[in-house]
Amino acid sequence: MKPLLLVLVFLSEEHRALVSERFEVIYSPNEKLGADRTNGEAQIAARGPDIRVVLTNGTNGLLASEIAALPKLELISTVGVGFENIALDAASTRGIPVCNAAGTNDAAVADHAMAILLAAIRRLPFLNDGVRNGLWRDDIPRPPHVSGRRMGIFGLGAIGRKIAKRASGFDMEIGYHSRTRRDETGFQWFDGILSLAAWCDFLVIAAPGGKATFHIVDREVLDALGPQGVLVNIARGTLVDTNAVADALREKRIWAAALDVYENEPAPPAQLLAFDNAVLTPHVGGISPQAIHASVLRFLENAEAHFAGRPLVTRVN
Repeated sequence: MKPLLLVLVFLSEEHRALVSERFEVIYSPNEKLGADRTNGEAQIAARGPDIRVVLTNGTNGLLASEIAALPKLELISTVGVGFENIALDAASTRGIPVCNAAGTNDAAVADHAMAILLAAIRRLPFLNDGVRNGLWRDDIPRPPHVSGRRMGIFGLGAIGRKIAKRASGFDMEIGYHSRTRRDETGFQWFDGILSLAAWCDFLVIAAPGGKATFHIVDREVLDALGPQGVLVNIARGTLVDTNAVADALREKRIWAAALDVYENEPAPPAQLLAFDNAVLTPHVGGISPQAIHASVLRFLENAEAHFAGRPLVTRVN
């Protein structure tokens, strides 16, 4: 008999079929049923005693109360890198391993970070719309160039290092702050985000979400970044104070913001919608056909290792 898997994230029909080769699948991608219930909760209430594996993501997570309602649960996995809303302590107390899909979408996120950074600096959304309404270059201030400037990366993990590699192709000087100092990179290390923001032209947020980094990009950091500075966030929306960004754009205290993630997803950040120098994309940085396929294969690889009694490939607890 196949183990019972609860899937709390969207999977394509192709990937559902692939996962179904090894699991009996309850497909329940956390659609809201009411003010305080999701489809996942309904499925846990109905089939909880039989569920052995949960596939989720960092945003949806898995609560301690949900883990408690799954007596046979033996593996939790995410299809992305993040795991901030999974109750790791509750899982670890019961000896339940938690794994993620680290290494499967780093390139996609780094590509997207550079794309929205370039779009923000060169004002591509504004120019694209303007051309359709008769705009010509003599009618506007000249947008600044990108090459040879300073990029500060907050969080020099696998994704941060790939962003740095791409920025190096634009002859940028790289500085960073990270929990782990990485002198081997040759990049300049800063002791905190405030000093990093004061030094750089472009501040890229690539650190994990969670309580420790909540609203770490606030008014003070944005003021340090300055009127020619650009903020990029491809990490988690909770790291950035949206109201502070809106105020900084309104008062021209930063040049632009480029956000693939924002607070209260999937609702768009209403405070930023009126600004043509706020480049917004719907949390697609890590989403490409190649990255998604790799993340599903990584889940299956971890699951196979678990049921064979081998160490997981990307365990996080």
